Amino acid sequence: MLVGQAREAALKIALVSPYDLAYPGGVTSHIASLGPELARRGHDVKILAPSSMPSPEVAGVEVLTFGRSIPFPTAGSVARISVSVWHEPRLKATFESEKFDVVHIHEPLMPLFSLMALYISPSLNIGTFHAFSENGGNGYRLWKQVLRLASDRLHGRIAVSEAARSFVSRYFPGDYSVVPNGIEFALFSSPAPRPRAMSPDHINLLFVGRVGEKRKGLRYLLGAYSALKWEYPSLRLVVVGPGIPDAESWRIIGERNIQDVLFTGQLPRADLPSYYQHADIFCSPATGKESFGFVLLEAMAASRPIVASAIPGYEGVLRHGEQGLTVPPKDEKALAAAIRTLIEDRALSKQMGAAGRRTAQGYDWSNVASRVLDYYAAVASGRDSRLAVV
Repeated sequence: MLVGQAREAALKIALVSPYDLAYPGGVTSHIASLGPELARRGHDVKILAPSSMPSPEVAGVEVLTFGRSIPFPTAGSVARISVSVWHEPRLKATFESEKFDVVHIHEPLMPLFSLMALYISPSLNIGTFHAFSENGGNGYRLWKQVLRLASDRLHGRIAVSEAARSFVSRYFPGDYSVVPNGIEFALFSSPAPRPRAMSPDHINLLFVGRVGEKRKGLRYLLGAYSALKWEYPSLRLVVVGPGIPDAESWRIIGERNIQDVLFTGQLPRADLPSYYQHADIFCSPATGKESFGFVLLEAMAASRPIVASAIPGYEGVLRHGEQGLTVPPKDEKALAAAIRTLIEDRALSKQMGAAGRRTAQGYDWSNVASRVLDYYAAVASGRDSRLAVV
């Protein structure tokens, strides 16, 4: 709890995103879930972000939009950020009029909106760092001296995983508290009807992710699947997510004449639990640059056994042999062997699914939001005793 006023006092909290709210992603999803949970507890929460949509809706939270965004390649993906300085007067006026107790800036060193908010904010400034890359961060390296001045304006620093903490502290040493991303446990664990794509007559493998991004590793799963299909004719691969496969994935499908691969495209979030729950095995063969295992936890909440790459961002939530099996990234043979193990050993699959469900429950947003509020309290106790949190 934050110290000072009565424990029932509400906070005014700004959640700042550098990324366009109109495009789904890890950071925007995090903010869109954390905001309503904080508001449900009686806090006055506003989301500040660029958006290509005129009025994006987040349940129970007011959204203030600051212009559109442009696509910017980063970490094997495409980030949509605002690079306009014209929003500075309005942003400054918003901070002056709202008098936020806490300004919680996600990716606070990301140009330009988050960085601008950090420089302008007169409040208790909390930064959450989400990114991770095995190969280092060119932006952090090139702009280290400038960004260090900005990072000094943070009163508290959160990383969503040990991988993210290790990555950012390489460039900006300091005290970071690891508070993970959350999931809507009830959404993914409550029974959902079987979708037509997940036939009970098939052994259903499931992939969820941005299909066109090479770092998601779909090509390696297709390679493993093509080998297993000869052994298990009833095997089916269901691919859920936006985008189209890259050229290498199409080549594998064509050359190996792969059958029973279904691409659903992007689905409404409300439909995802039914796909997870009726899959036999969830597969996430990402090659790296993942700071956290969102999709792993969603699959765990649905009690699914998992086969995933052994990469730092995943190893923070998944232990090999407990909730699933991990394999070296980009290794089709190891991926196929792990999937084969879970196909053949149904008792092990069930055991891993149950262990995953127990793990995922700890990542429910109700638990994560409590940890965020506790962190606000810990930081404020050394700076501003008038804040209080329930």
